[in-house]
Order: sequence, then structure tokens, then C-alpha cells
Amino acid sequence: MAFIAAHGGDVGKRDISKAFRLDGTERIALKSMLRELADEGLIGRKRKKLHLPGALPAVVMAEIVDRDEDGELIATPIDWDTEEHGEAPRILVRLARRGRVAGPAPAMGDRVLLKTEEIPEADGHIRHTGRVLKLIEKARALTLGIFRRDAQGGGRLIPVDKRNMGRELAIPPDFSGGAEEGDLVSVEIVRHHAYGLPTAKVKERLGSIATEKAISLIAIHAHGIPSVFRREALAEAEEAKPATLAHREDWRDLPLVTIDPPDAKDHDDAVHAAPDTDPENAGGFILTVAIADVAAYVRPGSGLDREALVRGNSVYFPDRVVPMLPERISNDLCSLRPLEDRPALAVRMIVGANGRKKRHSFHRIMMRSAAKLGYAQAQSAIDGRPDETTDPLMEGVLRPLWDAYRVVKKARDARAPLELDLPERKILLKPNGTVDKVIVPERLDAHKLIEEFMILANVAAAETLEEKRVPLVYRVHDQPSLEKMSGLREFLQTLDIKLPKTETVRPAQFNDILARVDRTELAPLVNQVILRSQAQAEYANENYGHFGLNLRRYAHFTSPIRRYADLIVHRALIRGLDFGRDGLPEATTPEQLAEVAARISASERRAMAAERETIDRLIAHHMAEQIGATFKGRIGGVTKAGLFVTLDDTGADGFIPAVTLGMDYYRYDEGRHALIGDQTGEMHRLGDRVEVKLVEAAPVAGALRFELISEGHYVKGEKRGPRGPGRGRYRRPEERSRRPAARGKRR
Repeated sequence: MAFIAAHGGDVGKRDISKAFRLDGTERIALKSMLRELADEGLIGRKRKKLHLPGALPAVVMAEIVDRDEDGELIATPIDWDTEEHGEAPRILVRLARRGRVAGPAPAMGDRVLLKTEEIPEADGHIRHTGRVLKLIEKARALTLGIFRRDAQGGGRLIPVDKRNMGRELAIPPDFSGGAEEGDLVSVEIVRHHAYGLPTAKVKERLGSIATEKAISLIAIHAHGIPSVFRREALAEAEEAKPATLAHREDWRDLPLVTIDPPDAKDHDDAVHAAPDTDPENAGGFILTVAIADVAAYVRPGSGLDREALVRGNSVYFPDRVVPMLPERISNDLCSLRPLEDRPALAVRMIVGANGRKKRHSFHRIMMRSAAKLGYAQAQSAIDGRPDETTDPLMEGVLRPLWDAYRVVKKARDARAPLELDLPERKILLKPNGTVDKVIVPERLDAHKLIEEFMILANVAAAETLEEKRVPLVYRVHDQPSLEKMSGLREFLQTLDIKLPKTETVRPAQFNDILARVDRTELAPLVNQVILRSQAQAEYANENYGHFGLNLRRYAHFTSPIRRYADLIVHRALIRGLDFGRDGLPEATTPEQLAEVAARISASERRAMAAERETIDRLIAHHMAEQIGATFKGRIGGVTKAGLFVTLDDTGADGFIPAVTLGMDYYRYDEGRHALIGDQTGEMHRLGDRVEVKLVEAAPVAGALRFELISEGHYVKGEKRGPRGPGRGRYRRPEERSRRPAARGKRR
């Protein structure tokens, strides 16, 4: 364990064997010893390397959150799994030696890249130091909220952040900046008082909360998502000239087609398939995936490049898109519009009759899309309902695509990626920006076809770059940690489902369990629990595979318009295959790519949080007028504090505080993912069907509070009915809706 700790978590079994000079017999004993240490939680494993639980990586993206008693800055890692490792470690920040960090010194709230070291014989809460390698993002000193006018001509700010709900700020009349009742504003705190509310000054009016795009504006500003392009980037985009055929292969006669959602504005991928005429590959196909050549317009180190890296990815809200690149690039020069010449990077893949890829090659081309199709439109044509656009494409384009997909699907099924059944909901808006309805789009073969072709192209990109020894950013997904697997195994035992205890975990093991509960009442519960046992996918310059897809190597290549990771991969291919001078610079180091991977992983999580919060706020606005109404749903989360419920109709998430469940005392059973009554044995478990009543809605915060109406189920062999002095009367479900339990007396 000391050896593992001394090497910063970058140790494998082979390293230990070599360091301790173990022979073959001793290696078997080592394997057994490591398994025992892991079962006891004394060591962990990630990326096929061993580490001590809670150990920090050598380089980490962190946020400065505090100062110690000497005024030194304290940071915590941004990407830290508290469920798996507990409280995030606190890092004492050391500034780099003079000249090593460009720009201003870091301050509270800033995001920095740190090189970490463990403090020898640390005896306090701080066990690590971190030297600043780079200042990534300055803190936003502004607070976002809703302006409420008072009788004196000034007002109050109601913060939109859930963490700050109830912490109002006072805005004097001369500091209101012309804000009107209900305006969304950003303010700067100008004065704190010993008593009373802090004083704030309006810095920017962002529009009325009643306007159609105010909801997504809240998330954009709350998360600091760049939404206005810098002049330099816009100027470069406007000055860009269409790419020419020079140094490109002419593929304009190949009938590639784009298949996208009907409301898509940019089209960056096109596909084509044809039977392979090679007699040695009977039943095989030639698949082509062409991707917009964004690297031709966004050069390394340019203003457009710097802007794209800051954004990391496009962010998609129900009412708008915050693009990674200006529209001149994303919606014009790089959008594969039908019957227009467009530059692209294409991969041609030869697959056998068993669906396995035999070989592939990359090409820098000029293409001309034959048609722009929607998923449902293409599917309808294959199902026998072609329209005027798809009818001419049936025999030469669409049927070969579907024939090729049926072949490729054989290899996918044999590969057995993780098959979670988690329907995705989509919000449809009215013209005024409010919620019209929430739907679960049908999962069509057209979706699966495009998805599988893109996966094949991404694998081909990673394989080619490894072969050419060009550094790249991988898309990686670690296998579940030993701690989470142990928790999952204990939970499944409560359902009489056995998960074998093995050192190596495969997606097929989860798929077998999911197949056992398919179309039963347990299916939603088991899907959710298996999802929660999984690690989070991320970007990294080191490859440790993609567990969910069951792939050894994988890199994002297919969406450079909306993901910076894909742009890096395009540049790497251009360099490795000698396609031009606009590839990845030769001076690019693994350390630089590690920094890029950390930044874009953080940007991805930021986008996901903003998108989720916007949906929560939209649905909370939609339901604010339905106080007192009852709904059916399912328990989607269980904590000591209460239950999170997801409604069937809208997918809205709301909370039921444990204190309102009844007169019993409900304890949190982590192994069962449930709250269980001490005296009644009544159990409310993750995945249970429930009926609830809406009692409170906070639209600005995107929060809903429910009251449970339906009854739970009872734990076999445990107490049922009220017992014991002072416990009060067990209230039946119909009584709960009329008189919730008093706070502070029973939970």
C-alpha cells in the first residue's frame, strides 16, 4: 500500500511484480492479496491502475473554494465522486514559480489546473498541496436573480440558485439600474452589513422572466456559459472563404445523405452504403461516413479555436442552442447542405457478412449531399411510405443503408454493449416559449443505424491515430468501481438476483440481469440502480477503454461542429495522414492534451447541468398552476431527507420530505435504496410506483414539492403497525393528504 501511495495511483500489477521481484507462484498470491485488499476497501482500481481510495491524480482540475487561517488558498477537485470516495479532499494551493503561469494570479472561485502532491505525515484536514499550472477560468463575481420592486422605489433580488434560495439582497433605488418588476438581472454585492440584508447593485438587465427565452438565460448566466462570441472570432468566421477542391479527392458523385432530427440546423455527418463486390467478402458492405471538415476553417491558435476551446461544446436547450462555433461556420460553411459542395473528412469501412470491420481508410474529400432527411422520414420510406424526396433514393441509397445496418447489428449484438432501457423525454414548446407537452420520441431503426455507423467511424479514428502514433483525446468510460459493485451486489441480493463476484466486470453481466427483469415491475428499478453503479464517461489523453460500449479504443470523430474533442481528433488525422498543414501542431504534448481533456470534460458536465436545470424550470412553470392536483409517478431517488419522484406524464422531478411521510420514523436503508418505517415496516423504495399530490412549486428554482398519497409496501418479517410509547398513531395514506405530520416531531 505504501508503494501504491508513493506512485500517485499510477501502479499496475505488473509494476508491483517487477518492484518486488516476484516469480510466477508469487504473482498468483499477489493477485489474491490485491483482491482481498480491494474487498476490504483499502485499495481501489481505475483505468486498470491501483490507487488508495480517495487518492488524487497527479494533475487535477480544481476550484478555489476557501482560505485557511493564514490566508492561503484552498481548492477542491471539480470531478470528484462523493458517493464513491466521500468528501472531496482540500488542496493547499501553491503558486507556480515566477513566469510559469500566464495571466493574473488565481483568487476565490477561480478554476485552476493543479499538479498535486501528498503532504508527508499530514496531521490535519489538508493532506495535499497543488501547484498552479494554469488559471483556467476566473470566478464570476455577479449574482443572478429576479428583481422584485418595493414601495421605496428600490427592490429585492430573489436568487435563482437553489443553494441561495431565501438569501435575498437589498437593492436601493439608485442601484436598481432601471430594472422592472420581474426582470432577470445580474447584480454585484457592494456592501455587507452586520444586521440586515447585503446591498447589491444591478449590473445588467437580462430581460423579463415572463419572456419566452428567460428560462434558458437563467442557466446560461448561472453556469457562466459563454453565449456571445468575441469580435475576433466573429470576424474570422465572416472572412472565411469556402474550401476548394485543391488537395482533396472528388467524391461529389457519391450519393451521401444526412439523416438528422427534423429541427436540426446544422448537418455535420453523412452516410452511404453499398454491397461489396469483392468475391472474397460475399455478403459484406462498403460503409462510408463523411464528417464536415471543420479543421479547414478553425485553425490551431486562431481566435475561432480559442473561442471553441472556452466553450468546449454546443449547449442545447428546448428553446435555443448556444453553439460552439459561429453560425457562419456551423450552419453555413460546414453544414452538409443538399446539392452543395462541402469539404469533409471521410472514412470508408469494409465490413464482412458477420458485421465486423475488416479494414478502413480515411480520405479528405469534397462531397455533395444527395438529400437532407429526418429520422422519421427515412424510417417511413423503409416501412413502405416513401415521399417525393425519399422515393428516388429507395433502391440506390436507403435500402443498401438498412441492409448494411442489419449486417453491422450482428457484430454489435456479439459485442454486447451495456443495454440500459432509459427512455429520454423531449419538451415541445408553444410559440411563447412555455411548455406545450412532454413526449418520449419513438426509438427507430433510423436512429440506431446512424448511431452504429458513427460508433464504427469513431473506433476507426482511434485505431488509425494509434497506428500512426499521433497523440489524441480519447472518449473513455471506466468500469464500475469495486465499492459500487459491492453495493450493487448487496442490493440485487434483496431482489433474489445474484451478481457473480469476479475481478473483471463485463457489460454482458449487467445485460443478463436486465434481461431477467425485462417487462416486470422490477425493470425500472434495476435499470436505475445499474445506471447509478456506472462511472461517468469523460475525455482523456490516456486510453483505458469504453466500458459501456465494450470497446478497447474509442475517440469522438463525428461531431466537430459541436464538440471540441472531435476537432482535436480531426486535426490529429490530418497530421498523421499528411492531409495538409492545418493539422495538430507537431509541438503538441501529452500534458497539453491532458489539460484540454480536463477542460472539455468540465464543459460537458456544465452543459449537462444547465440543460437539466432549464428543463426543471420549464416544467415547474408549467405545473405552477396545478397545485393540489394528483399525479402518478415513480420514486427516482432515495435519501435520508426524503424521496425524489419522477412523474409519468411530464418527467417532472419533485421531492417528498421524509417528515411528511407519516407518524412513523423512517430510516434510510442504503443497501435497499429505501426509507423504512421503524414501527410499521412500511417501505418506500427506489423504482416504486406512487401517487402524489403537488403542494408547492418554485418555478424560478425549478423545484417541486409533493405529498405522498399512495401506500408503501411492507418488509417481509418486519413489524407492521404502530408500536412503542410516544410513537403516535400510524396514519393511513388517505389521512396523509389531509394532515401532514408536524415537522420536528416525527420523520
